Amino acid sequence: MQGAGVSNLCVCICVSVLLRSAISQPPTESDTYTECTDGYHWDPQTEHCKDINECATIPDACKGEMKCFNHYGGYLCLPRSASVIPAPEPPIAPTEPFNPCPLGYEPQGDSCVDVDECERDEHDCQPSQQCINTLGAFTCQCPDGYRKVGTECIDIDECRYRYCQHRCVNVPGSFSCQCEPGFQLAGNNRSCIDVNECDMGAPCSQRCYNTYGTFLCRCDLGYELGPDGFACNDIDECSYSSYQCQYQCVNEPGKFSCVCPEGYQLLGTRLCQDINECETGEHQCTETQTCVNIHGRYQCVDSNRCQDPYIQVSENRCVCPVSKPACRDLPFSIVHRYMTITSERSVPSDIFQIQATSVSPGAYNTFRIRSGDENGDFYIRQINNISAMLVLARAVSGPREYTLDLEMVSVNPLLSFHGSSALRLSIYVGPYTF
Repeated sequence: MQGAGVSNLCVCICVSVLLRSAISQPPTESDTYTECTDGYHWDPQTEHCKDINECATIPDACKGEMKCFNHYGGYLCLPRSASVIPAPEPPIAPTEPFNPCPLGYEPQGDSCVDVDECERDEHDCQPSQQCINTLGAFTCQCPDGYRKVGTECIDIDECRYRYCQHRCVNVPGSFSCQCEPGFQLAGNNRSCIDVNECDMGAPCSQRCYNTYGTFLCRCDLGYELGPDGFACNDIDECSYSSYQCQYQCVNEPGKFSCVCPEGYQLLGTRLCQDINECETGEHQCTETQTCVNIHGRYQCVDSNRCQDPYIQVSENRCVCPVSKPACRDLPFSIVHRYMTITSERSVPSDIFQIQATSVSPGAYNTFRIRSGDENGDFYIRQINNISAMLVLARAVSGPREYTLDLEMVSVNPLLSFHGSSALRLSIYVGPYTF
């Protein structure tokens, strides 16, 4: 009996679902149908097949220490320590009228017509699904972007199929394409095209150059790109070198300019050149004065600079007549000359050459600085018997003025002559090195 119970158990478990459905189904042929499958008996009161409790009807259904547990269509022999949670009795479905038509159809007169389960709401589609009626049945269709797995609609990850050129973002039921910075979606919403940031208000302060996926800011001449890569900052060229300009450098936005001191004018872009006021007529010397141009300015000197006992014999030349006793120890003639030099001139430097205008045969000439060089800033280097060179011995700074009497002493033994002549040289030292 125990073995038979196990055999019945296998049969009953395999067909339990069908049996449960069968319980709720009415007879299919006539009201007098009373046949049931093994393990069930006909219940005239309910007119349904009812499970037989073999544990109550079969004496000693289980042997030994085994305990009998009733089961639909059979029974189970389990250890006495086992416990079974009985399934609730299936509800008794109301008796439905006999339908001679196939499943999904219903009789209409002498024929069978399709039942629209979707319209009658007799389907089991999920709320997110669409019920579509078919002949004798129905189907549940998922929305676009979903696929059906079992009874559920699962989102399709379109990004797996690489629809987008750059980045794909999957969303429930759909997807969207996104582009990297510097690009924008094309008309097909999938490809990415370069954005011309320069035409869209790129933050470049001066010049903008579009490149693939980005842009570059560049600056005009005289500016440099700031740390942020957008702003252009003025370059202070004057701070780079003190040699940008000969005198003074003035920084300006995007450039620089050189300026010169008063009395000078710009030569080219960086050098300074003295303005010769005597030639341009920008002086205020009178008719009795001579305009002498010097570095950065001019000097008005009297046209007649001869002092007693000298008398003027020609322009810039004075002589001391031998008939005057006061002329005995003085140079016979004095010629006035003027020159200008720059400050901090390299030394030693030849600055003025003295040349005898007339020499008698047999005369010997020597040259010397008679006066005006108390600090020893100059010396004479004799070249030959008729010429000598005035040399600047030490660097001097201006503005400063020297008046040197350069004397040529002549001795002629043949004529028993001893005399001298002088050149009174006014040297103006300019205030600058140019």
